[in-house]
Amino acid sequence: MESIAASAALSVGGAVTGRPAGRTHAFVQWDVFTSEKLKGNPLAVFTDARGLADAEMAAIARETNLSETTFIFPRDSATERERGVLVRIFTPREELPFAGHPTLGTAMALRASRLPDAAEIALELKIGKIPVVFHKESDGRVFGEMRQKDAEFGESHTRDAVAPLVGLKVDDIASDVPIQAVSTGSFFVILPLKSLAAIRSLRMNYAGISEYLARTGRRNFYCVTRETEDPKARLHARLVFNGGEDPATGSAAGCAAAWMVKNGVARSDEQVLIEQGAEVRRQGRIFVRAIRQGQDVVNVRVGGHAAEVIRGEYSL
Repeated sequence: MESIAASAALSVGGAVTGRPAGRTHAFVQWDVFTSEKLKGNPLAVFTDARGLADAEMAAIARETNLSETTFIFPRDSATERERGVLVRIFTPREELPFAGHPTLGTAMALRASRLPDAAEIALELKIGKIPVVFHKESDGRVFGEMRQKDAEFGESHTRDAVAPLVGLKVDDIASDVPIQAVSTGSFFVILPLKSLAAIRSLRMNYAGISEYLARTGRRNFYCVTRETEDPKARLHARLVFNGGEDPATGSAAGCAAAWMVKNGVARSDEQVLIEQGAEVRRQGRIFVRAIRQGQDVVNVRVGGHAAEVIRGEYSL
């Protein structure tokens, strides 16, 4: 593949100029789980990826160097109504079957560009069809909410085993709720801590975590505490990984929603706020809810706002 060059202009200010020769692919960049630009979790969305090979999409995702980049493959309207808009999600390292903020951000981008009055847009991802519903709030902001897969609860972990992996004392970990693996599309281990001081003192042993979680096929801890900065929030969260930190993790937030309802931290179908990203100065606000049916947790919904910040083209 030829070298990749991107020319971009702020959406509030300009048009793309100096367009290079060759194949070009338009993209937009959105900040997701925030209504304030330059906060939340950034996402690059390629609005028409037809003609891009897998290796090219992987290379572009490395070039954007965002946590995820999505690629839309437009199809005829009848197919999109039946199956959803075909979207593929890439990190700089791999393709993902599902991720939360790319799902919401891509649906927001589609609504803004193609379907401005849509009440619902469904995406066809590797894990299947994911619907995103929209409503306009009294202040004019658009709120989107995705429905994730019904919750699957996995193994629980002991405080003694986990504490040294995250550089904390055993007493820093809450004892009244479980450390448990949960999936609503992707598995995360929900790790409840007692305080903001504890969650801000994390010292992750990445090699140890990788070895420990590999035994059960899990990838990372989603660390949460019921002590929050915003009194309206139910949880303060962090997702720290080798090489960085995620400002707002929609897939993990869905798992946390199911975990909260299962363990009485939130009521069935109660919408609550998860705050995330303060430690990297990209505050995200994720609104979640889920329904408990006996021992099951279903109808897991994750929502929020998003703001467009960049438009441009890649030339290949």
